[in-house]
Formats: sequence, C-alpha cells, structure tokens
Amino acid sequence: MIQRSENVTYYDVVGIGNAIIDVLAKVGDRFLTERNLPKSCMTLLNAQDAGKIYADIVPEREVPGGSAANTVAGLASLGGAPAFIGKVHDDELGQEFTRDIGAAGVDFFTPPLNEGPVTGRSIVLVTPDAMRSMFTYLGANTHLSADDIDENVIKASRITYLEGYLLDYEHGLEICQKAAQIAHDYNRQVAFSLSDISCVNGKEDIILQFIKDNVDILFANDAELCALFKGEDFYKCLDLIKPEVEIAAITRGEKGSVIVNGRTKTFVEAEKVDNVVDTTGAGDLFAAGFLYGLTQGRSLGTCAIIGSIAAAEVISHYGARPEVALRGLVRNKLISYGKRA
Repeated sequence: MIQRSENVTYYDVVGIGNAIIDVLAKVGDRFLTERNLPKSCMTLLNAQDAGKIYADIVPEREVPGGSAANTVAGLASLGGAPAFIGKVHDDELGQEFTRDIGAAGVDFFTPPLNEGPVTGRSIVLVTPDAMRSMFTYLGANTHLSADDIDENVIKASRITYLEGYLLDYEHGLEICQKAAQIAHDYNRQVAFSLSDISCVNGKEDIILQFIKDNVDILFANDAELCALFKGEDFYKCLDLIKPEVEIAAITRGEKGSVIVNGRTKTFVEAEKVDNVVDTTGAGDLFAAGFLYGLTQGRSLGTCAIIGSIAAAEVISHYGARPEVALRGLVRNKLISYGKRA
C-alpha cells in the first residue's frame, strides 16, 4: 500500500465487515415454520446446522455478499472509489469472493486464511412476499482481527463504514473501536449500520455507547432504531438519536426514509418498484447511495433519494448486488426529478 499524506484521500469509503457467499433459494412460509426457522431476520448458525438447511433447498444462485461488501460494491457501481476489509479462507469460495469484489471495482487487500474455518456463507431464503430470512455461518470471518485493520487504507478513505454484524463475534467491538479511532485520528468520518434487529437485541447498551463515542453517521431501519432504545414510538426514538450522531439515516421500507441532522428531519419518499422480488440488500444499497451522495457533496435529501434509487434496483431482482450500472440509472432518475445529475 502506498503511503499517503494525512490530508489526501484516495477512497470515498472503506467498508469493514463480513465477507460472505450468499446462497439464494426460494421457499414457502411452510418451509420456515416446519423447521422453526425465524423469518425476516439474520440468524447465526454453526457449520452443521447450516449444512442441514442447505441439504433441504434448491439453490437459485450463489453470489458474493456481506452487508458492508454489498455497500461498497454498490458505491463502485455509482462511480465511487471504495475499499473493503474482511476475511476469507483461501478456498474456492474465498477466491470467488476476492475475484468478484475486485471485478466490481473495490480494492480488497486483507490476507486470506490458509488454515482454519472455511469462507463464510449465508443461506438466504426468500418467501413469496419477497421477504428474506438469512441463516449465516461466519466461518473465516471470526478470524478477522484488529491486526487486519489497515491504518493506511482508513487514512486514505473519507468515510469508514462499519456493519453491525461485526459485533456478533467476540472481538468485533475491538475491531470497530480501532477502525473508528484511526479514522478520527486523521479527521475522517465514521459511519455505522445497525444491520439487523438480531444484532441489536441484547447488545443495546454496548451499541449505544459505541455510537455515542465513535459514530458520525448512523444507518438503521425503523425497527432497529426502536430496538436500540427499547421503545415502540418511532418518532420519539428519532428524537433520542438526534443528539448522539451528526447524521442518522433511517429507512422505513415503502414509507421511505427519514434523515435526522441536528434539529432538522428530512422525510424522503421511497422509490416506486413495480415488482418487489427480494428485499435482500435493500439497506446495504441505500447506504451505498447515501454515502456516494455525501462524498459528492450532495444535500442530505438528495443523498436519500440516491439511496432509494439504488435500493429500488436491488429489490427488483434476486441477490444483493446491482445488476445494472447504478451511475447511469441514478443520473437519469435525478434528471427526471429536476435535480442536478
């Protein structure tokens, strides 16, 4: 890695998170109920339990995924310059992940494991209502450590983006704290996603303290935000997050999003989608669009619109990565809305 000046950035965003291969399959609701599998959230599994589910499905596709990895891949599709830090094994799936994220336009330098757990994978079960239920074996991701946090990459990035799934393993908080400290040492911003309600439940106090101490930009959906404050009143929770971060970008599905910045709340409508196929990656791509807009100096409202356009594209097909070049799609949409492309 080339040494760079403290005042020069090369990357718009570096994402730090789990490197995952997504195994996508269509199932009925009965498939979940017969196996007592929770719906519409992420559940961690050991290798044996993941193997049992895998044996009972007919995979539609196997594609590289992971929340922060999806976000930086989306940002690259928008024309941004991203990097990624995550851990794979030097096995077939790990090599596939490395090839794919590089082909997407994302720099990825983290050394792979040569022994120990295999590359992580997530079985994504999509029901007829387009909701996704994820069953994840972390594998090699559990060997990501604070030593893998490359100071030069963070120094070279305008924003360091951390996924909440990191907190699902023992030293995840240490990883997040180290990355945030380096970013702030070089006057860079730190963004953090709550990722999934399963990441929040039981860790509310730890996460809230981390946000207070380290986070400039928070991403969450409405359920995750309410879980963080152990409340049911969404608008009250919006007021509670206001003093804790500079910007909070809260998604609400078909109700759109709310951007909180100090005393200002900006409500943005959701992008219309004719046929919702698979909601996997919606939050990841919203974050991609929002962060891209932010690094390009756009208003917070326009950042949310770009995020909504990116999210709408990804839920119109299976998989959590865009299937068209988002840069052209967003440009045409913004022009049609009378905004600067």
